[in-house]
Amino acid sequence: MKISFLKWGAVSLALLVSATGATTLLAQDQSSSTSAATPAQEPEKKADPSIAQRKENQQDRIANGVKSGQLTPGETANLEKKEAAINKETRTDRAANGGKLTSAEKAQVNQQQNQMSKQIYADKHNANTAHYGNNKVGQRRENQQDRIAQGIKSGQLTPGETAKLEKQQQGINKQVATDRKANGGTLTASQKKQINKEQNQASRNIYKKKHNAATQPNAKKP
Repeated sequence: MKISFLKWGAVSLALLVSATGATTLLAQDQSSSTSAATPAQEPEKKADPSIAQRKENQQDRIANGVKSGQLTPGETANLEKKEAAINKETRTDRAANGGKLTSAEKAQVNQQQNQMSKQIYADKHNANTAHYGNNKVGQRRENQQDRIAQGIKSGQLTPGETAKLEKQQQGINKQVATDRKANGGTLTASQKKQINKEQNQASRNIYKKKHNAATQPNAKKP
């Protein structure tokens, strides 16, 4: 009986030690899990978008502004001229560094894009908007702007190409405004004919620039 008691006592002690060990391990595992989960619960810092992504985002914002009429052709031409300058600087820097940008160059480009971002916002929310009117001349202008906006969005139009197209539209719009002012708010038949002729030329320019070899890196096939 004594031997039996010792036997069962040893078994009980082994079970107790085993249970205690399991509890300790469980506690350690839970502690480790909690410790590992802590960093995940903290808000993650979002990484700065890449240079290419930043460019694409800016172009999308400009395209939306052109489409909605929040950006006039003059404002768009100015924005795209500056965007083209940033892109040219980026290409020059990459060529000088074996296809890469240094940390200082990345910081510089990011700073320039921050300034661009502020200007896009300011231009889209100021009092200047593109008014087309319910007439053939106004509808033609709106159609051209829609085609340009689509080209910016798809990447078929580079900032430099867009700047030239918008400058052309700005010239036509200025001529229309001058003609209307000289005729009590209307256009004569000959003036309408002249404007339509200029828009035909602009339409051909839009098509050529959208279908040439110059495209944004994110360009989609038409």
